[in-house]
Amino acid sequence: MFSYTPAEKRTRRQLVRKGARLALAGLPPEAAKERRIDRIDAAAEERGRRELNALHAVRETDRQAVATAKAQFRTAARGDRSAARQRVRDAEQQLRRSERAVDKAERQ
Repeated sequence: MFSYTPAEKRTRRQLVRKGARLALAGLPPEAAKERRIDRIDAAAEERGRRELNALHAVRETDRQAVATAKAQFRTAARGDRSAARQRVRDAEQQLRRSERAVDKAERQ
């Protein structure tokens, strides 16, 4: 997964555009521009990997929260069951959101 900042997107786009113009003119690409693109890609890949790891950690935390909420629901007194049931629903909804975020990030 790559995670480019807006400035990196702009810079990378300009460098690729200049390289394409050179290629259309039949000139060899400039090595400095290619190295700069490679550095931008490497930084974006590292950032994306860190963000994906953070998303995985959030998902695991949410899974644990669902398990805890279910255990509290099962052990709740009769009067507290409706509030415990709502906590289970809220925890499951948060888990679905985090799972969607992880799935979306993994597809990119």
